[in-house]
Amino acid sequence: MPTHVVVTISERDVRTLGAPWPFTGRADELELVRRSVTAGRGGIVVTGPAGCGKTRLVTEAVRGTDCARAAGTPATRDIPFAAFAHLLPETVTLHRAVQLLSGTRLLMVDDAHLLDAASAALVHQLAVHGRTRLLVVATEGVPVPGAVSRLWSGELLPRLALRPLPREDTAELLTAGADVALEPLTAGRLHRLGGGDLRLLRELLTAVRERGLLTPVPGTDRTAWRGPVPVTEAVRERTAHVLDRARPEERGTLERLAFAEPLPLDPEDSDVRVLERLEAEGLVAVDDHGATRLTHPLHGPVLRAAAGRLRARRLARTPDRCEPALAAEAAALARRIEQADVRDPVTPVGEWLVAEGVPLPARYAALRARFARLGGRLAEAAAWAGEGLRTSPRDPSCRDELALAAAQSGDATAGGEERAVHPAAVATWAAAARGDLDEAVRSASAGDPYDAVRLGAPERAAGRLTGVFAAHAEALARGDGPALDEVAGRLERRGFLLFAAEAHAQAVRAHRDPSAARTARTRAAALARRCEGARTPALSGLVLGELTARQRQIVTLAAAGLSNRQIAEQLTLSVRTVGNHLYGAYTRLGAGDRGALTWLMELPEPQPA
Repeated sequence: MPTHVVVTISERDVRTLGAPWPFTGRADELELVRRSVTAGRGGIVVTGPAGCGKTRLVTEAVRGTDCARAAGTPATRDIPFAAFAHLLPETVTLHRAVQLLSGTRLLMVDDAHLLDAASAALVHQLAVHGRTRLLVVATEGVPVPGAVSRLWSGELLPRLALRPLPREDTAELLTAGADVALEPLTAGRLHRLGGGDLRLLRELLTAVRERGLLTPVPGTDRTAWRGPVPVTEAVRERTAHVLDRARPEERGTLERLAFAEPLPLDPEDSDVRVLERLEAEGLVAVDDHGATRLTHPLHGPVLRAAAGRLRARRLARTPDRCEPALAAEAAALARRIEQADVRDPVTPVGEWLVAEGVPLPARYAALRARFARLGGRLAEAAAWAGEGLRTSPRDPSCRDELALAAAQSGDATAGGEERAVHPAAVATWAAAARGDLDEAVRSASAGDPYDAVRLGAPERAAGRLTGVFAAHAEALARGDGPALDEVAGRLERRGFLLFAAEAHAQAVRAHRDPSAARTARTRAAALARRCEGARTPALSGLVLGELTARQRQIVTLAAAGLSNRQIAEQLTLSVRTVGNHLYGAYTRLGAGDRGALTWLMELPEPQPA
């Protein structure tokens, strides 16, 4: 008599098990994995932190191909050949297993760090024999069978160490997952809390949406999240090692940090030994200045949310008591700008205040906006300036930053107030946004000389710049394409992504070697895409110059959202011909997918100087 099994799935389970988020970003990594499994290649090993999207990447890479799959699991680590049970007979030797699978053209092995010893040995032998192309995925930071780690340490297969998804790609992914546009500070907050774990990111966004914590931002089409982190079951499970400390003094120290980080390290303090234990576990870190912080950005918010109202009231550092710490953060940001280093800062106090919806001092908000703008994060810069204007609606510094971010995003209506702190800079970029480059260059000559370099007039900055900015001016004045590319690399390493994109774009026009020009174009497009909608004169007309008329026509339709079949029908072409034209356009534009085309096609047409 058959047995009927009834499985009950709640409404929330159905939502959780919904369609996966669209594959976003990773264009270079995707192309690398695809190339690794073409004819004549042995495959590749992809490693990275848990939840960073390794499996999704390789799955996307083999989509549409004939691929056998296997995976390790915690429960079968002691069962020989468990990962390949569906591909092998019930009883088999290693020698016979290698013979049986050597005819497989492509084999994907997921969670290889969980393979049983026999399965790990089988994968290693298949790599040695070289007749089966292998895609092997393993998690970093956990024990890995020796036979698996020798795949890359023994140079049998190349290894791609996958890093967490960049902030700009995370923001794009969140918008797709939420079906609404998130304002930049909310997207940045979720990115930090996720710590590169896309599964945790999805759990947090789902909880924020389901609990109605997303609220419209007045005057925009975006939504914002302010307030405590929802401590869901999954979030609690991931932070149990922090919340469930066996020693009360350790929990107490972590809570103090959660409500008042960074804390100065006092060698005479009795808590030093406690901090030493927490540091050994990787839960806290002490910087060169003796300031102690929590290492994972999720731990502080979860500890605050779980503290209870009375305990939180006792531990909380009220906004007025945050002033010294906020001033220290501001001083650190100003030093970084002075040192020409605008890489991601560590600023827990400002981020905590804005996440809780506490009004920010306008001076701090303007500095955060400037830091973000210099890094090319224009939407984030506008958001920080907006936070400052909530507190002080007429603050000239915040108004300047808002105008500069808008103008460098191509908003021709952007302009400064009469009381602007930096009237020349605002006038420069307002003129550039209108397409009046003559006026923009004249204004730059009276203001920041580096603006003149960015606008293509390095002679106006002669002798007025130092360091990498002077090198940029000199390379542009010489029309030296390789030197401009080298400068762009230096700018990128310092966090100036927009400046780097502009230097690469200028190199495109300076290169005499068409191959070098295409490489510079690709780099410029990739960096500019990370700059949240930047539309500056250096980037104008960057990408379309090398396309044929037919390619431009097809790319325009693809960027508008038409499928290959729809384009074929509209232009009376075959689907294969459309695909070939798109492939050629991708190669020339440095685009990895249709999402990149949308951005590329939005660049404004160049205006004559």
